[in-house]
Amino acid sequence: MKALVFDVFGTLVDWRHSIAYQAERDLSPLGLHTDWHAFADAWRNEYQPAMEKVRSGQRQFCKLDVLHRDNLDTVLSRLGWNSVDEATRTKLTLAWHTLEAWPEVNQALIRLRKKFLLAPCSNGHIALMVNLARHNGWHWDAITGAEIAHDYKPQAVVYQASAEALGCTWQDTSMVAAHSGDLAAAKESGLRTAFIARPDECGPGLGESKATTPVDFEALDLNHLADILEC
Repeated sequence: MKALVFDVFGTLVDWRHSIAYQAERDLSPLGLHTDWHAFADAWRNEYQPAMEKVRSGQRQFCKLDVLHRDNLDTVLSRLGWNSVDEATRTKLTLAWHTLEAWPEVNQALIRLRKKFLLAPCSNGHIALMVNLARHNGWHWDAITGAEIAHDYKPQAVVYQASAEALGCTWQDTSMVAAHSGDLAAAKESGLRTAFIARPDECGPGLGESKATTPVDFEALDLNHLADILEC
């Protein structure tokens, strides 16, 4: 095995707490108040339906910022918060560029990079991945994923194009994710797979603590994966 490619939202970053914090920061000064974690959940719940329109051909491929903004507008409208100004909507859309990593991620990526090529294989576009890396202090060997494939996971081309961009065969590349569906698609596409438990990703006890699909490696967190891979 020569390369590891990573899901990012939920696997490497704690999107739920990060979005809740930034939504409260940007919207509460406008006199708007709600359960901010529920707000983050509502925004995230629009994610897969929006991408499915692209995967099904109903909509042309676009960068994730566009979908995040459309989904934000949907959530704000549903709450009756139509008065939120354009500048605030733009700022909040970019909150996805500054999500905070899970505590062990930075150290673990340093360990893993000593032995493997590393790259994100995310539905986030290249600029989003670059900004997340700079915000969290990560060092990638390349940025792969949806934008280079012009499609969204779990389409096979996203996983396969990511491996090929690193000069690796599919079998020499492992997809690392906290989501069994992502890993099942990657395995079907010819990659190896590594599951990372994130039991609190979607709220306390609401993430995945165990893989529900066959995987090559299963770890409690990213440092545990580094231990398994002898990094």
